[in-house]
Amino acid sequence: MTGDFSLLIFVLLPFAGALLAWAAERIKTESDKAPKTAPAAVRLSDPGMLTALITAGLVLAGLLAVFLPVFLSGQIRGAGLSFSWDGFCALGMHLCMDGFRALYCLVAAFMWTMSILFSMEYMKGEHNRGRYLFFTLTTLGSTLGVFLSADLYTAFIFFEIMSFTSYTWVAQEETEDALRAAGTYLAVAVIGGLVMLMGLFLLYAQLGTLEIDGLYDAARRAVGGEAVFGAAFSEAWQNPSYRLLFIGAACVLFGYGAKAGVFPLHIWLPKAHPVAPAPASALLSGILTKAGIFGVLVISCQLLFGDGAWGTLILFLGVLTMFIGALLALFSMNLKRTLACSSVSQIGFILVGIGMQGLLGGEGAAAIRGSLLHMVNHSLIKLVLFMAAGVVFMNLHELDLNKIRGFGRGKRCLQFCFLMGALGIGGVPLWNGYISKTLLHESIVEYRHLLAEGAVTSLSVLTGGPAMAAVEWVFLISGGMTVAYMLKLYLCLFVEKNTDAALQARYDGMKRYMNRASCAALMAGALLLPVLGLFPHGVTERLADMSSVFLHAQVPEEKVAYFSLANLKGAGISLAIGLLLYLTVVRRWMGKRETAGVVYVDRWPAWLDLENLVYRPLLLTVLPVICGTVCRICDRLMDSLIVLLRKTVYRDSKIPHELREGNQLTHFLGSIPDAVTGYFNPPDATAREQEEDDWLRQNLEGKYEHRLAMTYDDLMENSTIIGRSLSFGLFLACLGLLLTLVYMLI
Repeated sequence: MTGDFSLLIFVLLPFAGALLAWAAERIKTESDKAPKTAPAAVRLSDPGMLTALITAGLVLAGLLAVFLPVFLSGQIRGAGLSFSWDGFCALGMHLCMDGFRALYCLVAAFMWTMSILFSMEYMKGEHNRGRYLFFTLTTLGSTLGVFLSADLYTAFIFFEIMSFTSYTWVAQEETEDALRAAGTYLAVAVIGGLVMLMGLFLLYAQLGTLEIDGLYDAARRAVGGEAVFGAAFSEAWQNPSYRLLFIGAACVLFGYGAKAGVFPLHIWLPKAHPVAPAPASALLSGILTKAGIFGVLVISCQLLFGDGAWGTLILFLGVLTMFIGALLALFSMNLKRTLACSSVSQIGFILVGIGMQGLLGGEGAAAIRGSLLHMVNHSLIKLVLFMAAGVVFMNLHELDLNKIRGFGRGKRCLQFCFLMGALGIGGVPLWNGYISKTLLHESIVEYRHLLAEGAVTSLSVLTGGPAMAAVEWVFLISGGMTVAYMLKLYLCLFVEKNTDAALQARYDGMKRYMNRASCAALMAGALLLPVLGLFPHGVTERLADMSSVFLHAQVPEEKVAYFSLANLKGAGISLAIGLLLYLTVVRRWMGKRETAGVVYVDRWPAWLDLENLVYRPLLLTVLPVICGTVCRICDRLMDSLIVLLRKTVYRDSKIPHELREGNQLTHFLGSIPDAVTGYFNPPDATAREQEEDDWLRQNLEGKYEHRLAMTYDDLMENSTIIGRSLSFGLFLACLGLLLTLVYMLI
């Protein structure tokens, strides 16, 4: 092992803390069973949560110590730390830290710390808290491992660990809905991981390396130069190396896109978030989806940088994800499901920026910087919004909008924090979401201008002038839908009254709805959102500058005029569309007027569910039937072929002197005592006159040869039964592993 061991400590510390937190929680469980008269030292308060909080806090403090000097000095390359463990998992573990990695590891550590702080109240009294803490910290360690990975192989290992450890978040409640959603999440993660591994095999075969910093040069050597990436897709596709490179990259995109929630692999997000604990939902939405985006950035900004075809693919997926996620959120009737669908939409915004960089190439600095900043903004916003949703669920154990309506009236801390998140994600000027969305919108406008001036050439119909005009309008309309569904949630919770007067009176009477620790966690995240929006040049852009090397983007010489009339116009259009959608779609069409007031109605068709409509029937019904039919046909064809060969080429021939039973050894050993016995006890004459077969059957029981043959058959039967048993196979496997371990130790 060589390099800076602090990187390894950042990864391993959460795993060690997970064991300690689990053990502390077990001790607390045992102490709770102690008699009430036991001394206070025996009845521990909350050691598991405190251990988890201290572990996350130590990681956060260490990352701050690395991040702050780089941020304050304005360095572009970042920390420049590296670590190698060549013997790990055959191909080794390679970690590094630059500006981008330092930034996102810091964001992850901050979110985990606030989430655990909030969990101290949210998870109080919940079952399996030890399991929750253990997998929360192991997921932190594996997530940091993904972001610190210096090569795609290391990233793959930690990515798969992260998928399996985060599965328990979704299954935490162990209800029928939770287990079904967890199964969907795991299926998407496993299938995505297998496809990603296939892509890594293809890339390694083509490039000879999976080192992230070396992908750019290796790709250009493999395809024969930079010109291939700037050519039309039909022309570049004629290059066999480019073809395999593109297919391998698409497989890796499938794996990372499944975790990011890219359409049509987004199906786990709307199902997982409503059933997972709210602190876990904040991490699933805010960080784990960004681990998927990390892989998309590696492929787009390193391997296929400047490739127009790849940029078109990412842009197309981004536009679909952005619009469909916003549409699902607009129609949702569940608080956390709305926020989950919103996450799908915001991932689409991020992908639009990545796709625009592919189209603009070296001129795409604004696009990719907008994607990075929207990643950070979305992470922090969803931390606040999901914890606010957790406060609602913690008090009411309900998420249906009609049932939680009016809960937040008079609750100023909760209202302020939710408002900060709503304004941020809505792209309202002076909040952080406006900064990143302005950069993304500006990249689309810039590309349209370059097309009109002839400075760039459209490589397909999908990136022509009319198509890009449609992309811009979908961008603005999706932003408008974001404003509409966040306005729906805010007014429903904090302005409108519940149609049940008694229920509203109970909500108004709640004076203590969260403790100080939960309030501190919410406020810490909420206060960052206007800070990032009010100081775009002094804070936000410096974060983008730190990540410029990883993103393969130049630091712009001129400052962006974020609050110019041209940029404010785009935000104004989205805000106007959002207000119009709220007044027409939400209030009029989704609202049903009753005697007690307006009630929200679910207008989304129940049958229009991609998982139940396509994926489950395809994977659980259609594919098994097709594969089973093919297997039966192949089985019958093979049986017919064997019968044909046995009747023709391999016909059975008579075996001379074939034994009736046993083998040659039993025949030899048994014939000697049988001969001696027959000599001294000759059979009578009448028996000899019988047919030979009848005579043998009557006298077989007393023969030594028969006894030995029967013993031999018993031994063979027992051996066959043992050989076919699962326990015997497991015994042999364990014996083999034991012998291998002994051999390695010797």
